[in-house]
Amino acid sequence: MHDGSGRIVVQNLSKRFGAVNAVQDLSFTVEPGSVTGFLGPNGAGKTTTLRMLLGLVTPTSGVATINGRPHSQLGNPARVVGSVLENEGFHPGRTARNHLRVYAAAIGVPDRRADEVLGLVGLGSAADRKAGGFSLGMRQRLALATALLGDPQVLVLDEPTNGLDPEGILWLRNFLRSYAREQRRTVLVSSHLLNEVEQLIDQVVIISQGVTRYYGPLEQLRRGQQSRVLVQPADPAALVKALQEQGVQQVSPTPDGRVAVAGSSVQQIGDVAAKAGIAVYGMQEEHADLERMFFQLTQGQYAGGQAGYPPPQYQGPPPGYPPQQFPPSGPQQQQQYPPSGPQQQQYWGGPQR
Repeated sequence: MHDGSGRIVVQNLSKRFGAVNAVQDLSFTVEPGSVTGFLGPNGAGKTTTLRMLLGLVTPTSGVATINGRPHSQLGNPARVVGSVLENEGFHPGRTARNHLRVYAAAIGVPDRRADEVLGLVGLGSAADRKAGGFSLGMRQRLALATALLGDPQVLVLDEPTNGLDPEGILWLRNFLRSYAREQRRTVLVSSHLLNEVEQLIDQVVIISQGVTRYYGPLEQLRRGQQSRVLVQPADPAALVKALQEQGVQQVSPTPDGRVAVAGSSVQQIGDVAAKAGIAVYGMQEEHADLERMFFQLTQGQYAGGQAGYPPPQYQGPPPGYPPQQFPPSGPQQQQQYPPSGPQQQQYWGGPQR
């Protein structure tokens, strides 16, 4: 018998396909009442992990449970967990209502539930239309309706925003927030784009090449962001020395002759330069947004951080579970920070080269 907690636990989960390590020693939990984002680039191992969670793939090692049990031991799993891994499982000649009634009969819920979930996902007016004529966004909604048939405690959705227009994404965001927070359900949402789920999720698990890169609250990842200031001084070495003498440690010269400073404001740097008698021809402030942080954590080649940015902080496994290496040992541990993007502000000397 499952424990009814609504908790998803992934503990030391690994999957190997021949010589390929698709997933390597993943651990995280998803609690009821919150939406957790499961993020990583395409090919990172997200879908393989979800398939192991849902009993569709056998792990090489480790365990994934829902309500304290593997998926195969949940009894009538559709009444516990609803999932959407793809939106192609529809007979093109069957109407949306009849499609849902087939699934309703299979899991033991009354036919009227089909119309209830069609209304929930905004397809009430399309109930008698054949699924073969649905757009990609409508198929996504029908797949979600199928997952909701059993009124499950847990929802697992793989790339649910694919094919949705901006209005549909806003609707999905509001629906999942309400489902998790007001009804105290558990929601796990995978995506390869942080900006699509940033306003939806509370917790985040970020993986790349099958390895955990970050696990923890989204707000903590936000706090881990840090801007840097690129300074064009007359004497870079003298400015570095002056800043270090004032206790500024995250400072380093850049290859183009500027000085990169993290953790200090433009005003603070200007005051130090003026006090030391160092002429400054310009300063440029860069803000590292969450999307940049995501790319920093998931780039395929890890060749060391760009000057002036501190490495991101990593979170360990769920409380009560054996410790892992965070970040993983070996060459994947180093992070490469992408070059400055459009989010730049110019100070004093105008645009820099």
